[in-house]
Amino acid sequence: MKKYFEVDEWQVIENDFDKNYNRVTESVMSLGNGHMGLRGNFAENYTGDSLQGTYIAGVYYPDKTIVGWWKNGYPEYFAKIANAANFIGINLQIDGTEIDLNKVDFSNFKRVLNMKKAFLERSFTVELENNRVEIIEKRFLNQKNKELAAVKYQVRPLAQDAEIVLIPHLDGDVKNEDANYNEFFWEGLKKKNNKGKALLSMKTRKSDFVVATAMNWDLNKKERKVELLTGPGDENYVGNKITLKAAAGEKIELNKYIAVCTSRDYEENLVSKKAEKKAAAAEFRGYEDLFTEHKEAWAKIWQESDIKIKGDPEAQQGIRFNIFHLNQTYTGHDPRLNIGPKGFTGEKYGGLTYWDTEAYCLPFYLATHSEDVSRNLLLYRYNHLEKAVENADKLDLEGALYPMVTINGEECHNEWEITFEEIHRNGAIAHAVKDYVDYTGDEEYIKEYGIPVLAQISRFWADRAHFNSHKDKYMILGVTGPNEYENNVNNNWYTNRIAVWTLNYTLKNLEKIKKNDPAKYEEWISELELEDSELELWQDMTEKMYYPYLEEFDVYSQQDGYLDKEQKLVSDLKEEDIPLHKNWSWDKILRSPYIKQADVLQGIYYFKEDFDRASIARHYDFYEPRTVHESSLSPCIYSLLAADLEREEKAYQLYLRTARLDLDNYNTDTDDGLHITSMAGTWMSIVKGFAGFKVQNDQVEFRPFLPEAWDGFNFMIIFRGRRIKVNVEQEETTFYLEAGADLKIKVYGQDYLLNQKEELVVEK
Repeated sequence: MKKYFEVDEWQVIENDFDKNYNRVTESVMSLGNGHMGLRGNFAENYTGDSLQGTYIAGVYYPDKTIVGWWKNGYPEYFAKIANAANFIGINLQIDGTEIDLNKVDFSNFKRVLNMKKAFLERSFTVELENNRVEIIEKRFLNQKNKELAAVKYQVRPLAQDAEIVLIPHLDGDVKNEDANYNEFFWEGLKKKNNKGKALLSMKTRKSDFVVATAMNWDLNKKERKVELLTGPGDENYVGNKITLKAAAGEKIELNKYIAVCTSRDYEENLVSKKAEKKAAAAEFRGYEDLFTEHKEAWAKIWQESDIKIKGDPEAQQGIRFNIFHLNQTYTGHDPRLNIGPKGFTGEKYGGLTYWDTEAYCLPFYLATHSEDVSRNLLLYRYNHLEKAVENADKLDLEGALYPMVTINGEECHNEWEITFEEIHRNGAIAHAVKDYVDYTGDEEYIKEYGIPVLAQISRFWADRAHFNSHKDKYMILGVTGPNEYENNVNNNWYTNRIAVWTLNYTLKNLEKIKKNDPAKYEEWISELELEDSELELWQDMTEKMYYPYLEEFDVYSQQDGYLDKEQKLVSDLKEEDIPLHKNWSWDKILRSPYIKQADVLQGIYYFKEDFDRASIARHYDFYEPRTVHESSLSPCIYSLLAADLEREEKAYQLYLRTARLDLDNYNTDTDDGLHITSMAGTWMSIVKGFAGFKVQNDQVEFRPFLPEAWDGFNFMIIFRGRRIKVNVEQEETTFYLEAGADLKIKVYGQDYLLNQKEELVVEK
């Protein structure tokens, strides 16, 4: 863990420049707006270690799978979000010297991510033999007009006059570092280059997405020479070379306006024209006007999703950093999109969708955005149901197996122990339907969209399990649970438990529809070809599922045989062993008792109502000392359960770990991108953990406490058209209904009526 960035409540500040840490900083300083994103790269040419990354939502390349040998059911490709044309580029020369921070001397370096207004600013002074030159760059991706971006680039000689060469350009000669066969994912379609503007249009190979990037620029100095650069040969590059003289103390300012349009949104023959038109309109409006609408859009986002913490700047910076990147990654404007574990910040995981969305991200969007945002996340899975059925069929199984990794509904992952065995992801998708309906009250969603998803997942569970007549129990063999440091195990408790929950929830909702809307019930029975014998089988499975149990400890076993392992604890590990995945062989990890992330406790978190407090404590005390938290998804679950158990110090420690996971590079893996989906767990640790927020039986409930390190915290909840502000202090909690009808709430188990515009103060 490295404390590298300055602690600031609204900013992430890099003072001075560590070349060896640059990739981490590039990840941390990433920008996005739901439509596109880019890492915190330099605008100038940089020959040091860097991942130049620009990514467009939904634009991918089906990269051919690499496997040692082929197995039936393997996907033929692993989709990769294509690293797209670099549009921020502005190369710089001063008196004939190319400015490359890997080669020239410089001072006063500072790189700042402003989270409140969502822009990146960088400044430094070039130290030349006969001159000193100040450089300031500021960029943003427009949060309202999502196809637009802008860069303000300033150069000011300090000691004497200088010849300045600026080269604003678009560079499509980019590759994905994670390409399996080092392929170039693009082919050029069109280049246009004129003084003050340029266009680069490219198409992804195989998947045929057209992306047109247009730039316009303006300059505050009229006396200049402009040459057109197109790059050697067929290189996908266009740019303008601007040469001018700058007097000592004179500020040269170049504003670059970018528009990125794709064939996902426009007819292919219109994409380039749209990009050119939008870039020209952006230049006409000017940098400051565009930035004003951008920061106003972010002001509204922060009004609804900010969490304010008093007295703990590190914790405050951590939660805002997480909320900031969640809102940069997914806006809910397009139901064809979902949330990738790395968002727009890197290439690991291909930029694709995992079970993280349903298990971790949905609660954040439910409580901080309009209902249509979270509904679109569910519709993403509903729209891919046919592909999930095809995926199960490839494994010769009935029903639907949602992919572990996907962008278009097809499975992309090809590691056997994950692709074919980590089937618990089906349960998270089913549980998300319940989370959404419980929170919003949108019962119509179940009736119109939820039932086919639930029924096909239930059908899969019924076929994937088998009946053991010797034990009179159903079992699910050959799986990988959430703990990926255990592969190909039998009867993972969490998998078995969430399978039974899905079956029960499906049967319950079928019965409800049968009672309230018989015609709709018969319609689904007919369309899904559900027979009484199948429903009876599901019911039988819910009553006879096998759950491994450790009598000695009075806890559920993670899976059959877990206690056969040598029972060591995390406290027995040496410092040089951590993280295990970087220091141990896979064989050694698989034979160890160490748990990568919440597994049994993931299930206990989901189904807390089935456990009394003593049972939750036993499970926590058994599994937490064995968990190394080497998944970013782990600390928040343990923090949430610690909060339920009123273990406030443990809850706080694990919150801080998940909140600052990337800021402090806890797992030494931030260089390849941020852990976007686990960031939602940080939000849950505060709102669902420290504030004890939940929705049960259509009622909002709270059980708040204040961590000892804090003087107070407050946040906003959006619930069924209401906006509720919650302010937690040591002795009391204040609730304020900013908008919406009066609401009954429960605090510490007692009912209260929350009236609009009246404060409700509840003593602890």
